[in-house]
Order: sequence, then C-alpha cells, then structure tokens
Amino acid sequence: MADMQAGIGPFLGVFLQQRGWATGAIGLVMTLGGTAGMVVTAPAGALVDATRRKRLFVILSGLFTVLASSLIWVSQAFWVIAGSQIATAIAGAIIGPAVVGITLGLARQRGFNRQNGRNQAFNHAGNMIGAALSGYLGWRFGFVAIFWLAATFGVLSIASVLLIPREAIDDDAARGLGEDRGDGNAKGWRVLLACKPLLVLAACLALFHLGNAAMLPLYGLAVVAAHKGDPASVVATTVVVAQGVMVLASIVAMRMAEARGYWLVILITFIALPIRGLVAASVIEGWGVYPVQVLDGVGAGLQSVAVPGLVARILNGTGRVNVGQGAVMTVQGVGAALSPAIGGAIAQAVGYRMAFLILGGFALGSLALWLAFHGSMRTACATATDAAAA
Repeated sequence: MADMQAGIGPFLGVFLQQRGWATGAIGLVMTLGGTAGMVVTAPAGALVDATRRKRLFVILSGLFTVLASSLIWVSQAFWVIAGSQIATAIAGAIIGPAVVGITLGLARQRGFNRQNGRNQAFNHAGNMIGAALSGYLGWRFGFVAIFWLAATFGVLSIASVLLIPREAIDDDAARGLGEDRGDGNAKGWRVLLACKPLLVLAACLALFHLGNAAMLPLYGLAVVAAHKGDPASVVATTVVVAQGVMVLASIVAMRMAEARGYWLVILITFIALPIRGLVAASVIEGWGVYPVQVLDGVGAGLQSVAVPGLVARILNGTGRVNVGQGAVMTVQGVGAALSPAIGGAIAQAVGYRMAFLILGGFALGSLALWLAFHGSMRTACATATDAAAA
C-alpha cells in the first residue's frame, strides 16, 4: 500500500527541481501538504473510531491519492502542485488511523504489538520494493512511469483490503474498548490534553520530525545538485536503503517492546537523528546515502512500531484509541509540516551542510524532554508484565 499512500512521494522534489523549482519553493509546497495532513489527522482518528466501515476509508483514500498525484503531470504551476500535495496528505492522514484501527480490531489489545510489528515489517518491505521499481522505471522510462506504478499498486492494495472479511474486525476492540469495555467517554483533544504521557510523547515527536522530515528530500537534492548521480536512481536508493533497515528495525522493536517496554525503543530513535544529520553534512556523495539512510531506517523503523503500540497501551479501555493516535500524529505533524520549509530555506541561504546539522540538532530537544520525564514515561512504556506487577 506504500505507493498508493504517498503517490510519487520523495520523487517529487527532484521532479520539480528538474523543472526549475528552487529548494525554498519545493519545501513550501511540501509544508502546505504536511499542514493539511496535520489538521485532518485527529478528525480522521475520530471517524475511524466511529465508523464500522474501516476498509472503505482505506479504499477511498487510496483512490484519492492516485488521482491527486495525476495532477502533477497536468501542470507544474505552484498552486496545482500545492493542491496535489494537500489532497495527498489528507488522504494519507486518513489511511494511517484506518490501518491501525483495522489491526487493533483484528488482533485486539493483547496481540496488537506483535501484529503491528509484522504490519510495519511488510510495510517497509513494500516501500523498499516500490522504491526500487520506481528508481528503475524512472531511469528507464522517465518520471511518468513512477506514477503508473503507484496506480498499479493502488489497484492491488484495494483488492487486498477487500479480502479482509468485515465481520473479522471487532469495532469495539478497534477503538480500544477491548475485553474490559471501559467507559468510552473520552472526547477528542481531551484525550491528549488530559494525559501527561501522551503530551510528552507528542512534544518529543514534534521536535524529532521537525528535524527528520526534510532530511531525505534535501539529501537527495544535495547529491543531485552536486552531480553525483541520476535523480531517479539516487532518490530510489535513499528509500530502498532506509526501508530495508526499517524491515529489521520493526522486528527488533516488536521484540524489544515485548521484553523491555517502549521507553528504550523510542530513546534510541532520538539518538539516531543527530548522528544522521552529522553524517549527512559530512558526506554529500553518491555512496553517502547508505550511512545516512541506515540511520533513518533505525529511527523511523523503531518508531513505526513503538508509537502506535504505546498510544494503544496508554489509552486501552477509553474507547478513543484512534482519536489519541490522530492527536499525537497531529502534534508531530506540526514538526513534519514545518521541516521542509525550514530545511529548504536554510539550504538555500547557507547551504546543504549547515541545513543537515541544524535539522539533526532539533532531535536533541526530543532527547532532553524524554530524559527529563523519565519516571512517568518509563511507567507508561512498561511491558504488560511490569504493569501487572506494579
């Protein structure tokens, strides 16, 4: 489902660069898209909690993404590209909570960590294969081939979602009522505002993604601008390397969470980003995508399992798990939405190397906040065995 969710995704930057766009303008349209996705994420979580047609949300969002991506080939005018990114971001924001809700409804709270870990491993494998095919087809036939590949995966994804029987999804479990049923009275943003561990997690993720979101597109632009490789193949390599590492990281995160809880898993992600920024600033070469994207794979792969699992654990029994997921994703989306504009502006003003150092430095704030609230977060992140003992 990866290509269906993101359209041409990370290839957009080099596509626009080849058509004369400046890095600042590229960062701005990405920020507009990220902002739109951020605004609708919490309402999307509420819709997923309320609906008993979760599969339909995945299908319609995927179709919307493919149609929005097709606008890019119609015109490269600023507001056409911006509209395409806004539509793609909104659709992607809905797919995320829908898949989490389906997973929780199928596996219930007891099996969610393990099933989500498997989901993310296959998700990253799909990203890796899709990016490799995109790079090859883009090099061989041009960027239009990348769009047609995304559309093809969209059709296959819809067929796969329809293979899940509707009656197999427990809608109460999907929203976090589970076996104990809880009271289900938590409402919207009150879920986040009334829960200190969720607030700390959201703030840490906002700082992390403020530095992380722009790193991949900027590194691809930096390597291409230095004439170190073919645009499509360079971007494809960055994605393939990162996603390959994420497959392994997802499995490791699942097992670490079962054995030791989520606290250490998330701590490692906050350490990886500053190191990644330093490596990116030091090595702007074709081969540099390997160490830079290995570190990206570690951070993003661990978070893809730990963050949904931690939110589901904290909100178990409230009946508002997907609202909570959406609220946390919205706050982290503030950082992700601002990152391309800030990174693009810094790169345009003082160069790519300084941009990578500054972006990597934002994660130091995440690290400091995570350690400052060590006590409460360790309790929230504890394993099921630890929680029972407490």
